[in-house]
Amino acid sequence: MSLYTEKVIKIVEDLVTPILENEGLELVEVEFQREVRGWVLRVFIDKEGGVTLDDCTNVSQQLSAILDVEDPIDTSYTLEVSSPGLTRPLKRTKDYEKAIGRLVKIKTFQKIEGRKRFKGVLLGLKEDGVRLKIDDQILEIPFKDIAKANLEYDF
Repeated sequence: MSLYTEKVIKIVEDLVTPILENEGLELVEVEFQREVRGWVLRVFIDKEGGVTLDDCTNVSQQLSAILDVEDPIDTSYTLEVSSPGLTRPLKRTKDYEKAIGRLVKIKTFQKIEGRKRFKGVLLGLKEDGVRLKIDDQILEIPFKDIAKANLEYDF
């Protein structure tokens, strides 16, 4: 991720957080990336019980107005505000805390016990990582080794 992209994400996080707090919503993630159709700014929001289309529309309109005034992005882009879906990413400590007892999928930067992909029940957190139950095995994965973590929907 470039410094410019990181800067845009931080600015958008700072701008959208007061809007979300006022609406009783939480920020899950902000993405800013170049795609085939051009630059896309994605803001994922959530709340207890899930977000509605009205929530997304409302936040999109408020954020769009602020972005028009502040003008922190010097290229054209498309703004998308949506729910993180059933397989929401786990980024912050509180995301992991909410996921305790649920099925999660974790990818690591380097191999742990011979592999980089894990799917199991999140048992809890340690100061420096997570405890995961995979079949009958309990595995501890340090936060520093986690490249990506998501809730996994158990059909």
